[in-house]
Amino acid sequence: MSAQATCRDTAFAGLPACELALPQGDRLVVALQGAQVLSWVSGGQERLYLSPQSKFDGQAAIRGGVPVCFPQFNQRGPLADRLPKHGFARNVAWQADAPMLSSDRAQLSLRLADSAQTRVWWPKAFEAQLHIDLSPGALQLTLNVHNTDTEPLAFSGALHTYLAVPDVTQATLQGLGGQPEWDSLTDRHAPAADTLRFVAEFDRVYEAASLPLTLNGSLQIRQSPSWANTVVWNPAQDLCKRLADMPKDGWRQMLCVEAAQVYAPITLPAGGRWAGWQRLQVQNP
Repeated sequence: MSAQATCRDTAFAGLPACELALPQGDRLVVALQGAQVLSWVSGGQERLYLSPQSKFDGQAAIRGGVPVCFPQFNQRGPLADRLPKHGFARNVAWQADAPMLSSDRAQLSLRLADSAQTRVWWPKAFEAQLHIDLSPGALQLTLNVHNTDTEPLAFSGALHTYLAVPDVTQATLQGLGGQPEWDSLTDRHAPAADTLRFVAEFDRVYEAASLPLTLNGSLQIRQSPSWANTVVWNPAQDLCKRLADMPKDGWRQMLCVEAAQVYAPITLPAGGRWAGWQRLQVQNP
């Protein structure tokens, strides 16, 4: 009988978490706070960046992994003046469902529904679900949103993925060439270069490409068309020094490549549903 994937309750830096593991060696840790994936090991390598200076207090946002930004991206959203930056989903506890496990796959869903806590920020009825699908060399995260309110629901958001890199100043990202690009640091609009490089602070929003992106020739990144944008971000040295939850050299080891909805909110009618995913695939050497 072949070995099966496993799912176990655990703790990460004192936070309640779940660990998924495949017989092939891939493993993943997700915190119940924010349904935030904190670690993904594939091919014997950690593929996500997690700041060692994050506050793992169960309330403050965790710097790294894959934060779920909902119901707004940054401070662009339906109630930007009332909602926390990147929304509240990453700051509150989610509930894990029973996993689905086989010899080469582990699937786990975490859920968040409106409550007295969320209605302080956002007076809407909703249910959000993050579905994790782990297979050898691949991780797919899908955010599902169900409008359980009696009125339309407008939201923006992102899967704010922090990817681990050996040295971001040597990194390359390909696949966005020619896509409309907004450089938020200079407010410049232009077509994207074929190869993106990161030698200074980088914060740009792209119209999402239909074909996959490739980071350092070794990681393929796809996203569903339901996410209109791709955001690429690295704080570089000066901004990193001002981030209390990042080590001063942490910027060198990370690059955010995010499936996002930045400009135009998604609007769901009463009872409506939406889903958006990002898939990371390790490329064979």
